[in-house]
Amino acid sequence: MMTTGITDTADTGPTAERPREIIIQALRTSGAALVQLASGLRTAVMALGVLVLAAVAAVTAPAGVGLLPALAVVRALHALADRERKRLARWGPEIVAPDPPPTALRAALADPTTRRELRWALRHGSLGFLLGLLGVWLPLAAFRDTLFPLVWPFVPPDTSSTSFGFGVAHTWPEALAVSLVGVGWIAVILGLTPGMARLQGRPGRTLLMAGPDTDLSLRVAELTATRAAALDAHATELRRIERSLHDGTQNRIVTVTVLLGAARRMVTRDPDRVDELLERAQSAAEQALAELRAVSRSILPPVLSDRGLAGALAGLAAECAVPCRTDVEAPERCAASVEATAYFVVAEALTNIAKHSKANWASVTLRVRGGRLRLRIEDDGRGGADEKGGSGLTGIRRRVAAYDGTLRLTSPAGGPTVLDVDLPCGTDVPEVAGRSTKLPCTTDELIATCE
Repeated sequence: MMTTGITDTADTGPTAERPREIIIQALRTSGAALVQLASGLRTAVMALGVLVLAAVAAVTAPAGVGLLPALAVVRALHALADRERKRLARWGPEIVAPDPPPTALRAALADPTTRRELRWALRHGSLGFLLGLLGVWLPLAAFRDTLFPLVWPFVPPDTSSTSFGFGVAHTWPEALAVSLVGVGWIAVILGLTPGMARLQGRPGRTLLMAGPDTDLSLRVAELTATRAAALDAHATELRRIERSLHDGTQNRIVTVTVLLGAARRMVTRDPDRVDELLERAQSAAEQALAELRAVSRSILPPVLSDRGLAGALAGLAAECAVPCRTDVEAPERCAASVEATAYFVVAEALTNIAKHSKANWASVTLRVRGGRLRLRIEDDGRGGADEKGGSGLTGIRRRVAAYDGTLRLTSPAGGPTVLDVDLPCGTDVPEVAGRSTKLPCTTDELIATCE
Protein backbone atom coordinates (compact mmCIF):
# COMPACT_ATOMS: atom_id res chain seq x y z
CA MET A 1 0.00 0.00 0.00
CA MET A 2 2.80 2.41 0.82
CA THR A 3 4.51 1.75 -2.48
CA THR A 4 1.29 2.45 -4.38
CA GLY A 5 0.83 5.78 -2.62
CA ILE A 6 4.38 6.88 -3.46
CA THR A 7 3.95 5.93 -7.11
CA ASP A 8 0.71 7.90 -7.42
CA THR A 9 2.31 10.98 -5.87
CA ALA A 10 5.31 10.81 -8.18
CA ASP A 11 3.11 10.48 -11.26
CA THR A 12 0.79 13.32 -10.31
CA GLY A 13 3.45 16.06 -10.25
CA PRO A 14 4.77 15.85 -13.83
CA THR A 15 1.26 15.17 -15.14
CA ALA A 16 -0.06 18.31 -13.48
CA GLU A 17 2.84 20.42 -14.74
CA ARG A 18 2.71 19.19 -18.33
CA PRO A 19 -0.58 20.91 -19.42
CA ARG A 20 0.60 24.23 -18.02
CA GLU A 21 3.91 23.95 -19.86
CA ILE A 22 2.07 23.11 -23.08
CA ILE A 23 -0.23 26.13 -22.68
CA ILE A 24 2.66 28.49 -21.93
CA GLN A 25 4.62 27.19 -24.92
CA ALA A 26 1.57 27.59 -27.19
CA LEU A 27 1.05 31.16 -26.02
CA ARG A 28 4.70 32.04 -26.61
CA THR A 29 4.72 30.44 -30.06
CA SER A 30 1.51 32.10 -31.19
CA GLY A 31 2.60 35.46 -29.77
CA ALA A 32 5.91 35.29 -31.65
CA ALA A 33 4.01 34.26 -34.80
CA LEU A 34 1.70 37.28 -34.52
CA VAL A 35 4.67 39.62 -34.16
CA GLN A 36 6.33 37.97 -37.16
CA LEU A 37 3.17 38.35 -39.25
CA ALA A 38 2.87 42.01 -38.29
CA SER A 39 6.50 42.67 -39.21
CA GLY A 40 5.93 40.86 -42.51
CA LEU A 41 2.96 43.13 -43.19
CA ARG A 42 5.27 46.15 -43.20
CA THR A 43 7.61 44.66 -45.79
CA ALA A 44 4.60 43.45 -47.79
CA VAL A 45 3.26 47.00 -47.99
CA MET A 46 6.69 48.17 -49.13
CA ALA A 47 6.76 45.37 -51.72
CA LEU A 48 3.41 46.56 -53.08
CA GLY A 49 4.81 50.09 -53.34
CA VAL A 50 7.86 48.86 -55.23
CA LEU A 51 5.64 46.83 -57.58
CA VAL A 52 3.47 49.87 -58.30
CA LEU A 53 6.54 51.96 -59.09
CA ALA A 54 7.93 49.17 -61.26
CA ALA A 55 4.63 48.97 -63.16
CA VAL A 56 4.62 52.74 -63.72
CA ALA A 57 8.21 52.64 -64.96
CA ALA A 58 7.44 49.73 -67.30
CA VAL A 59 4.37 51.45 -68.77
CA THR A 60 6.15 54.75 -69.35
CA ALA A 61 9.39 53.15 -70.59
CA PRO A 62 8.39 53.16 -74.31
CA ALA A 63 8.01 56.94 -74.12
CA GLY A 64 11.44 57.24 -72.53
CA VAL A 65 10.08 58.67 -69.30
CA GLY A 66 10.29 55.50 -67.20
CA LEU A 67 13.98 54.88 -67.83
CA LEU A 68 15.04 57.48 -65.28
CA PRO A 69 13.24 56.07 -62.22
CA ALA A 70 13.78 52.45 -63.31
CA LEU A 71 17.24 52.23 -61.73
CA ALA A 72 15.88 53.75 -58.51
CA VAL A 73 13.14 51.11 -58.50
CA VAL A 74 15.73 48.33 -58.88
CA ARG A 75 17.79 49.75 -56.03
CA ALA A 76 14.69 50.01 -53.86
CA LEU A 77 13.91 46.37 -54.66
CA HIS A 78 17.41 45.28 -53.61
CA ALA A 79 17.21 47.34 -50.39
CA LEU A 80 13.81 45.87 -49.55
CA ALA A 81 15.10 42.34 -50.19
CA ASP A 82 18.03 42.99 -47.83
CA ARG A 83 15.59 44.21 -45.20
CA GLU A 84 13.50 41.07 -45.61
CA ARG A 85 16.60 38.89 -45.18
CA LYS A 86 17.41 40.64 -41.91
CA ARG A 87 13.79 40.32 -40.76
CA LEU A 88 13.68 36.59 -41.46
CA ALA A 89 17.08 36.13 -39.78
CA ARG A 90 15.51 37.37 -36.54
CA TRP A 91 12.99 34.52 -36.67
CA GLY A 92 15.15 31.69 -37.93
CA PRO A 93 18.38 30.77 -39.71
CA GLU A 94 20.38 33.47 -41.41
CA ILE A 95 19.73 33.93 -45.13
CA VAL A 96 22.99 34.25 -47.03
CA ALA A 97 22.66 37.10 -49.51
CA PRO A 98 23.80 36.59 -53.11
CA ASP A 99 26.54 38.59 -54.77
CA PRO A 100 25.90 42.36 -55.01
CA PRO A 101 23.89 43.10 -58.18
CA PRO A 102 25.39 45.22 -60.96
CA THR A 103 24.82 48.97 -60.89
CA ALA A 104 24.06 49.44 -64.60
CA LEU A 105 20.33 49.33 -65.41
CA ARG A 106 20.52 46.86 -68.31
CA ALA A 107 22.80 44.48 -66.38
CA ALA A 108 20.66 44.80 -63.26
CA LEU A 109 17.49 43.89 -65.14
CA ALA A 110 19.21 40.86 -66.69
CA ASP A 111 20.69 39.72 -63.38
CA PRO A 112 19.11 36.51 -61.95
CA THR A 113 19.09 38.01 -58.46
CA THR A 114 16.87 40.89 -59.61
CA ARG A 115 14.41 38.47 -61.22
CA ARG A 116 14.28 36.32 -58.09
CA GLU A 117 13.71 39.38 -55.91
CA LEU A 118 10.94 40.56 -58.24
CA ARG A 119 9.24 37.16 -57.95
CA TRP A 120 9.54 37.43 -54.18
CA ALA A 121 7.97 40.91 -54.23
CA LEU A 122 5.00 39.58 -56.24
CA ARG A 123 4.39 36.68 -53.84
CA HIS A 124 5.09 38.61 -50.66
CA GLY A 125 3.05 41.61 -51.79
CA SER A 126 0.02 39.37 -52.41
CA LEU A 127 -0.04 36.31 -50.16
CA GLY A 128 2.29 37.83 -47.55
CA PHE A 129 0.14 40.95 -47.41
CA LEU A 130 -3.05 38.94 -46.80
CA LEU A 131 -1.37 36.81 -44.12
CA GLY A 132 -0.01 39.93 -42.44
CA LEU A 133 -3.48 41.49 -42.41
CA LEU A 134 -4.86 38.34 -40.80
CA GLY A 135 -2.07 38.42 -38.23
CA VAL A 136 -3.11 41.95 -37.23
CA TRP A 137 -6.88 41.41 -37.49
CA LEU A 138 -7.15 38.11 -35.61
CA PRO A 139 -6.09 39.36 -32.14
CA LEU A 140 -8.31 42.44 -32.54
CA ALA A 141 -11.27 40.26 -33.50
CA ALA A 142 -10.61 37.86 -30.64
CA PHE A 143 -10.42 40.74 -28.18
CA ARG A 144 -13.61 42.37 -29.48
CA ASP A 145 -15.76 39.25 -29.66
CA THR A 146 -14.56 37.72 -26.40
CA LEU A 147 -15.34 40.88 -24.41
CA PHE A 148 -18.53 41.71 -26.33
CA PRO A 149 -20.88 40.78 -23.44
CA LEU A 150 -19.23 43.51 -21.34
CA VAL A 151 -20.05 46.28 -23.85
CA TRP A 152 -23.23 44.81 -25.36
CA PRO A 153 -25.67 46.85 -23.21
CA PHE A 154 -24.04 50.10 -24.42
CA VAL A 155 -23.86 49.51 -28.21
CA PRO A 156 -26.60 50.68 -30.61
CA PRO A 157 -29.20 47.96 -31.32
CA ASP A 158 -28.47 47.84 -35.06
CA THR A 159 -24.70 47.33 -34.62
CA SER A 160 -23.25 44.06 -35.91
CA SER A 161 -22.25 41.76 -33.10
CA THR A 162 -19.37 39.76 -34.54
CA SER A 163 -16.11 41.01 -36.00
CA PHE A 164 -16.85 39.59 -39.44
CA GLY A 165 -19.77 41.95 -39.90
CA PHE A 166 -23.08 40.18 -39.31
CA GLY A 167 -25.29 39.08 -36.46
CA VAL A 168 -27.11 41.37 -34.06
CA ALA A 169 -27.41 40.39 -30.41
CA HIS A 170 -30.73 41.25 -28.78
CA THR A 171 -30.48 39.06 -25.68
CA TRP A 172 -27.85 37.97 -23.19
CA PRO A 173 -27.62 34.41 -24.62
CA GLU A 174 -26.90 35.89 -28.05
CA ALA A 175 -24.24 38.16 -26.57
CA LEU A 176 -22.63 35.19 -24.84
CA ALA A 177 -22.70 33.33 -28.16
CA VAL A 178 -20.66 36.16 -29.66
CA SER A 179 -18.07 35.63 -26.93
CA LEU A 180 -17.84 31.99 -28.00
CA VAL A 181 -16.91 33.26 -31.46
CA GLY A 182 -14.08 35.16 -29.78
CA VAL A 183 -12.96 31.96 -28.10
CA GLY A 184 -12.93 30.39 -31.56
CA TRP A 185 -10.68 33.19 -32.79
CA ILE A 186 -8.31 32.48 -29.90
CA ALA A 187 -8.23 28.82 -30.91
CA VAL A 188 -7.42 29.88 -34.49
CA ILE A 189 -4.60 32.08 -33.24
CA LEU A 190 -3.11 29.30 -31.15
CA GLY A 191 -3.45 26.66 -33.83
CA LEU A 192 -2.86 28.39 -37.17
CA THR A 193 -0.71 31.48 -36.71
CA PRO A 194 2.63 29.60 -36.45
CA GLY A 195 1.91 27.94 -39.80
CA MET A 196 0.79 31.26 -41.27
CA ALA A 197 4.06 32.87 -40.19
CA ARG A 198 6.06 30.06 -41.82
CA LEU A 199 3.98 30.38 -45.00
CA GLN A 200 4.55 34.14 -45.09
CA GLY A 201 8.32 33.74 -44.75
CA ARG A 202 8.69 30.84 -47.20
CA PRO A 203 9.02 32.98 -50.38
CA GLY A 204 11.83 34.98 -48.78
CA ARG A 205 13.69 31.88 -47.65
CA THR A 206 13.45 30.24 -51.08
CA LEU A 207 13.88 33.22 -53.42
CA LEU A 208 16.16 35.60 -51.51
CA MET A 209 18.85 33.14 -50.51
CA ALA A 210 22.06 32.79 -52.48
CA GLY A 211 21.76 30.44 -55.45
CA PRO A 212 24.00 27.42 -56.05
CA ASP A 213 26.13 29.46 -58.43
CA THR A 214 26.87 32.21 -55.89
CA ASP A 215 30.43 32.67 -54.75
CA LEU A 216 30.43 32.28 -50.97
CA SER A 217 34.16 32.77 -50.56
CA LEU A 218 33.70 36.16 -48.88
CA ARG A 219 31.31 34.68 -46.33
CA VAL A 220 33.67 31.77 -45.72
CA ALA A 221 36.57 34.18 -45.26
CA GLU A 222 34.51 36.25 -42.79
CA LEU A 223 33.57 33.17 -40.76
CA THR A 224 37.18 31.98 -40.82
CA ALA A 225 38.37 35.34 -39.50
CA THR A 226 35.76 35.45 -36.72
CA ARG A 227 36.53 31.89 -35.66
CA ALA A 228 40.25 32.63 -35.61
CA ALA A 229 39.57 35.73 -33.50
CA ALA A 230 37.41 33.64 -31.17
CA LEU A 231 40.15 31.04 -30.74
CA ASP A 232 42.69 33.80 -30.11
CA ALA A 233 40.42 35.39 -27.50
CA HIS A 234 39.89 31.97 -25.92
CA ALA A 235 43.63 31.37 -25.72
CA THR A 236 44.16 34.82 -24.21
CA GLU A 237 41.49 34.10 -21.61
CA LEU A 238 43.11 30.78 -20.72
CA ARG A 239 46.49 32.51 -20.28
CA ARG A 240 44.89 35.12 -18.02
CA ILE A 241 43.26 32.44 -15.87
CA GLU A 242 46.53 30.50 -15.70
CA ARG A 243 48.44 33.60 -14.58
CA SER A 244 45.80 34.42 -11.97
CA LEU A 245 45.93 30.90 -10.54
CA HIS A 246 49.73 30.62 -10.71
CA ASP A 247 50.68 34.04 -9.42
CA GLY A 248 47.91 34.45 -6.88
CA THR A 249 46.03 31.42 -5.63
CA GLN A 250 48.92 28.98 -5.93
CA ASN A 251 51.27 31.24 -3.99
CA ARG A 252 48.68 31.67 -1.23
CA ILE A 253 48.20 27.92 -0.94
CA VAL A 254 51.98 27.40 -0.78
CA THR A 255 52.10 29.97 2.01
CA VAL A 256 49.38 28.08 3.89
CA THR A 257 51.33 24.84 3.51
CA VAL A 258 54.56 26.40 4.76
CA LEU A 259 52.85 28.03 7.73
CA LEU A 260 51.07 24.81 8.71
CA GLY A 261 54.36 22.92 8.52
CA ALA A 262 56.08 25.54 10.66
CA ALA A 263 53.22 25.42 13.18
CA ARG A 264 53.49 21.64 13.35
CA ARG A 265 57.19 21.85 14.14
CA MET A 266 56.62 24.69 16.59
CA VAL A 267 54.16 22.73 18.75
CA THR A 268 56.90 21.03 20.75
CA ARG A 269 59.52 23.81 20.70
CA ASP A 270 57.49 27.02 21.21
CA PRO A 271 53.76 26.39 21.75
CA ASP A 272 53.04 30.09 22.37
CA ARG A 273 53.78 30.98 18.71
CA VAL A 274 51.56 28.28 17.22
CA ASP A 275 48.40 30.42 17.40
CA GLU A 276 50.17 33.23 15.53
CA LEU A 277 51.24 30.88 12.73
CA LEU A 278 47.78 29.31 12.50
CA GLU A 279 46.21 32.77 12.30
CA ARG A 280 48.54 33.72 9.45
CA ALA A 281 47.74 30.42 7.71
CA GLN A 282 44.01 31.08 8.06
CA SER A 283 44.41 34.59 6.64
CA ALA A 284 46.39 33.25 3.66
CA ALA A 285 43.74 30.55 3.08
CA GLU A 286 40.96 33.15 3.08
CA GLN A 287 42.91 35.28 0.59
CA ALA A 288 43.40 32.22 -1.64
CA LEU A 289 39.67 31.49 -1.52
CA ALA A 290 38.86 35.12 -2.39
CA GLU A 291 41.23 35.06 -5.36
CA LEU A 292 39.85 31.71 -6.49
CA ARG A 293 36.33 33.10 -6.28
CA ALA A 294 37.37 36.13 -8.36
CA VAL A 295 38.85 33.84 -11.03
CA SER A 296 35.72 31.68 -11.14
CA ARG A 297 33.53 34.77 -11.49
CA SER A 298 35.63 35.97 -14.41
CA ILE A 299 34.90 32.68 -16.24
CA LEU A 300 31.11 32.61 -15.76
CA PRO A 301 29.70 35.01 -13.18
CA PRO A 302 27.37 33.16 -10.76
CA VAL A 303 25.26 36.31 -10.50
CA LEU A 304 23.85 35.46 -13.94
CA SER A 305 22.32 32.23 -12.68
CA ASP A 306 21.34 33.72 -9.31
CA ARG A 307 19.76 37.00 -10.43
CA GLY A 308 19.50 36.75 -14.20
CA LEU A 309 20.90 39.15 -16.77
CA ALA A 310 18.82 42.10 -15.55
CA GLY A 311 20.03 41.71 -11.97
CA ALA A 312 23.63 41.17 -13.05
CA LEU A 313 23.65 44.36 -15.16
CA ALA A 314 22.01 46.28 -12.33
CA GLY A 315 24.85 45.13 -10.06
CA LEU A 316 27.45 46.34 -12.56
CA ALA A 317 25.70 49.70 -12.83
CA ALA A 318 25.60 50.06 -9.04
CA GLU A 319 29.33 49.40 -8.77
CA CYS A 320 30.25 51.81 -11.59
CA ALA A 321 32.04 54.99 -10.53
CA VAL A 322 29.88 56.99 -12.99
CA PRO A 323 26.13 57.22 -12.25
CA CYS A 324 24.57 54.61 -14.51
CA ARG A 325 20.98 53.56 -15.17
CA THR A 326 19.83 50.30 -16.72
CA ASP A 327 16.79 49.54 -18.87
CA VAL A 328 16.46 45.79 -19.49
CA GLU A 329 13.61 43.96 -21.25
CA ALA A 330 14.45 40.27 -21.49
CA PRO A 331 11.24 38.20 -21.48
CA GLU A 332 13.17 35.13 -22.62
CA ARG A 333 16.51 33.73 -21.47
CA CYS A 334 19.41 33.44 -23.89
CA ALA A 335 22.15 30.85 -23.88
CA ALA A 336 24.39 31.09 -20.84
CA SER A 337 27.45 31.89 -22.97
CA VAL A 338 25.59 34.70 -24.76
CA GLU A 339 24.44 36.22 -21.47
CA ALA A 340 28.01 35.97 -20.17
CA THR A 341 29.25 37.76 -23.29
CA ALA A 342 26.73 40.57 -22.77
CA TYR A 343 27.76 40.79 -19.11
CA PHE A 344 31.48 41.07 -19.90
CA VAL A 345 30.79 43.61 -22.67
CA VAL A 346 28.92 45.83 -20.22
CA ALA A 347 31.57 45.34 -17.52
CA GLU A 348 34.41 46.29 -19.88
CA ALA A 349 32.48 49.24 -21.34
CA LEU A 350 31.60 50.66 -17.91
CA THR A 351 35.23 50.25 -16.83
CA ASN A 352 36.34 52.23 -19.89
CA ILE A 353 33.74 54.92 -19.16
CA ALA A 354 34.94 55.28 -15.57
CA LYS A 355 38.63 55.43 -16.58
CA HIS A 356 38.70 57.44 -19.80
CA SER A 357 35.44 59.23 -20.65
CA LYS A 358 35.09 61.82 -17.83
CA ALA A 359 31.34 61.30 -18.20
CA ASN A 360 28.64 62.55 -15.85
CA TRP A 361 26.25 59.69 -16.58
CA ALA A 362 26.00 56.42 -18.46
CA SER A 363 23.13 54.18 -19.51
CA VAL A 364 22.77 50.51 -20.43
CA THR A 365 19.79 49.44 -22.55
CA LEU A 366 19.15 45.78 -23.36
CA ARG A 367 16.35 44.23 -25.41
CA VAL A 368 15.77 40.54 -26.16
CA ARG A 369 13.31 40.17 -29.03
CA GLY A 370 12.92 37.82 -31.94
CA GLY A 371 15.85 35.64 -30.99
CA ARG A 372 18.27 38.59 -30.89
CA LEU A 373 19.93 40.35 -27.96
CA ARG A 374 20.48 44.05 -28.60
CA LEU A 375 22.65 46.03 -26.22
CA ARG A 376 23.34 49.76 -26.18
CA ILE A 377 25.81 51.45 -23.82
CA GLU A 378 25.89 55.25 -23.90
CA ASP A 379 27.67 58.01 -22.00
CA ASP A 380 28.00 61.80 -22.23
CA GLY A 381 31.78 61.81 -21.99
CA ARG A 382 34.39 63.49 -24.12
CA GLY A 383 34.21 60.85 -26.88
CA GLY A 384 37.05 59.98 -29.20
CA ALA A 385 37.10 56.28 -28.26
CA ASP A 386 39.40 54.28 -30.51
CA GLU A 387 39.91 50.52 -30.69
CA LYS A 388 43.62 51.08 -31.33
CA GLY A 389 44.04 53.02 -28.12
CA GLY A 390 44.19 49.96 -25.88
CA SER A 391 40.78 50.62 -24.31
CA GLY A 392 39.59 47.01 -24.43
CA LEU A 393 37.33 47.55 -27.44
CA THR A 394 39.30 45.01 -29.47
CA GLY A 395 38.57 42.34 -26.89
CA ILE A 396 34.88 43.29 -26.90
CA ARG A 397 34.74 43.03 -30.69
CA ARG A 398 36.37 39.60 -30.59
CA ARG A 399 33.87 38.35 -28.01
CA VAL A 400 30.97 39.59 -30.11
CA ALA A 401 32.39 38.28 -33.40
CA ALA A 402 32.72 34.81 -31.90
CA TYR A 403 28.89 34.57 -31.91
CA ASP A 404 28.44 36.10 -35.37
CA GLY A 405 27.30 39.28 -33.68
CA THR A 406 27.88 42.85 -34.71
CA LEU A 407 29.42 45.79 -32.87
CA ARG A 408 29.05 49.42 -33.88
CA LEU A 409 30.90 52.23 -32.10
CA THR A 410 29.98 55.90 -32.48
CA SER A 411 32.29 58.23 -30.56
CA PRO A 412 32.88 61.64 -32.13
CA ALA A 413 35.18 64.10 -30.44
CA GLY A 414 33.24 65.81 -27.69
CA GLY A 415 30.86 62.87 -27.29
CA PRO A 416 28.55 61.24 -26.80
CA THR A 417 29.86 57.68 -27.11
CA VAL A 418 27.39 54.96 -28.14
CA LEU A 419 28.27 51.26 -28.30
CA ASP A 420 25.67 49.05 -30.04
CA VAL A 421 25.98 45.26 -29.85
CA ASP A 422 23.72 42.73 -31.60
CA LEU A 423 23.98 39.04 -30.64
CA PRO A 424 21.94 35.95 -31.50
CA CYS A 425 20.28 34.55 -28.39
CA GLY A 426 21.25 30.94 -29.13
CA THR A 427 19.71 28.03 -27.20
CA ASP A 428 18.60 28.20 -23.61
CA VAL A 429 20.82 26.22 -21.27
CA PRO A 430 18.82 24.72 -18.38
CA GLU A 431 20.15 25.33 -14.91
CA VAL A 432 21.22 22.39 -12.78
CA ALA A 433 18.88 22.16 -9.82
CA GLY A 434 20.52 22.34 -6.43
CA ARG A 435 23.94 23.36 -7.71
CA SER A 436 25.49 26.50 -6.34
CA THR A 437 28.42 28.34 -7.88
CA LYS A 438 29.08 30.41 -4.76
CA LEU A 439 32.37 29.74 -3.06
CA PRO A 440 32.82 30.04 0.71
CA CYS A 441 34.57 33.31 1.46
CA THR A 442 36.10 32.38 4.83
CA THR A 443 37.67 29.32 6.39
CA ASP A 444 34.81 29.09 8.90
CA GLU A 445 32.26 29.01 6.08
CA LEU A 446 34.29 26.36 4.30
CA ILE A 447 34.32 24.20 7.45
CA ALA A 448 30.58 24.73 7.93
CA THR A 449 29.95 23.75 4.32
CA CYS A 450 31.94 20.55 4.71
CA GLU A 451 30.09 19.68 7.90
